[in-house]
Amino acid sequence: MTHDHDLVLRPTAAQTEAALNPPGGRHGGDLVVETLASLGATTVFGLPGQHALGVFDALRRSDLRYIGLRVENNAGFAADAYGRITGEAAPLLLSTGPGALTSLAALQEARAASAPVLAISSQVPKAGLGGGRRGYLHELPDQAASFRGVVKSVHTVRAQSQIPSAIAEAWTSALTVPHGPVWVEIPQDVLSAPASVPVVTGGDTFPEELPPRPELTAVAADLLSRAERPVIIAGGGVVRADASKKLRQLAERLRAPVVTTFGGKGAFPWTHPLSLQSWLEDRHTTDFLEDADALLVVGSGLGELSSNYHTFKPRGRIVQIEADLGKLESNHPALGIHADARLALQALLETVEERTDPTAPERVRTVLGRVRERIAAQELTLEQNVLAAVRGALPARAPSFWDMTVLTYWAWSAFDAEAPNTMHSAQGAGGLGYGFPAALGAAAADPTHPVLAVSGDGGALYSVAELATARQYDLNVTWLIVDDGGYGILREYMTDAFGQPTGTELTRPDYVALAESFGVPGVRTSPKALEADLAKALAAPGPSVVVLPAVLRMFAPTHLG
Repeated sequence: MTHDHDLVLRPTAAQTEAALNPPGGRHGGDLVVETLASLGATTVFGLPGQHALGVFDALRRSDLRYIGLRVENNAGFAADAYGRITGEAAPLLLSTGPGALTSLAALQEARAASAPVLAISSQVPKAGLGGGRRGYLHELPDQAASFRGVVKSVHTVRAQSQIPSAIAEAWTSALTVPHGPVWVEIPQDVLSAPASVPVVTGGDTFPEELPPRPELTAVAADLLSRAERPVIIAGGGVVRADASKKLRQLAERLRAPVVTTFGGKGAFPWTHPLSLQSWLEDRHTTDFLEDADALLVVGSGLGELSSNYHTFKPRGRIVQIEADLGKLESNHPALGIHADARLALQALLETVEERTDPTAPERVRTVLGRVRERIAAQELTLEQNVLAAVRGALPARAPSFWDMTVLTYWAWSAFDAEAPNTMHSAQGAGGLGYGFPAALGAAAADPTHPVLAVSGDGGALYSVAELATARQYDLNVTWLIVDDGGYGILREYMTDAFGQPTGTELTRPDYVALAESFGVPGVRTSPKALEADLAKALAAPGPSVVVLPAVLRMFAPTHLG
């Protein structure tokens, strides 16, 4: 009897030929590059460094496309976005010590947002490992320890024969739900020594699926089918699992209103009669959610932003579908279903009974009307016009990447993403500097659409060096910089809390002149000219910068009654 897996293990004639007759000049770095190619990687991000030179030399002999950024954290943000857009593990090549540590904030964001990033770092030579202090350049007592609390898994290599399996294992970990960043580290001398392992040609991996337990979906389906006022909260897990169509089918079958979290933007059609949109930081929405007798939470841990700063006090039963076991019932007791959102929604679709509720669309319209009235009373026309101009200029299906700035806070609640997996921000971990380098990664992933990055002037200075990257690789990214003279959102927070801000005002460059010094076209716009200027920049090939001098205000705190 022949088993399928026996056939997989037999080398093909081409694999045998490559193994027996390897090309000359290979070293350990080639094993890294060959393994990545065999797993299906086509693009890698990173920065070279002294201990990692073996990997970068091997890139020269490979077909992998290398996108080199100027700061490791920005390279991590680019890989994060590439992983979100493609659903594939994005290789991130780093060097030892300072280079590795500089990527930590980006890897934290990737973990929070479930973005599959495969970070591969060099290490000091093997003689320097094991806790001693040999005085090597970039040496850390325990480099991997700095990453264990950030990434999904850590994989260490001490010999060339371990490289293919360690990288394949890490790749599988990154793509097993919940997706996330993983860490592989390889000593310098292992990377630079002549290759003693045949050419790597076989690299199939099979990430594990995470189906729901049937007894749990049976109870959940019964609860939702019998509910009088079911409501759905759709989080980023719906987007990551590509489950938006199934979410819509279930919502329509249950006649259940849907609100999307800030990470779940685009998971449900904005103008659908059952769409509560994304006004989670609004007491009217919070009241509506609290009144639900059955609340289905899909792909969200109901964290700070998704629970209106933990003021959300549900009165009904919660069914929570979550792939990250640590987030299951972490904030509210629920019928917790540890599962991939797509598989769990499919199971519910097969078991729920169709509900009839002609009042649901009217109840949704009532809530949205109250939200609009509250915002309208605050005289925030400028902010709403600026956001509308961005939406008007951005082509359908074009992705956007948003830094932590006032306009982004508006966009979380009020921006129509128009499609799933098109609007991304750093709200997972909340670090500055995400928007522009992430947009570069998205442009590398899909050059068929222009990509928009949105930053404030404070966040822009975190990643301004990547204008050189945008120009070097001619990436189709338009960067909108809202220049308000400082850290605008922190200015508002401090003024509200303490009466006046401290440390929020910034000296900054002429961003248009700075962009042009990199060979990137720049234009200074106004709120009235924004839509036309932004549309023109997005339509032009290659990178561009649009600077909007404007002080935008946030809407009033909405977790208050």
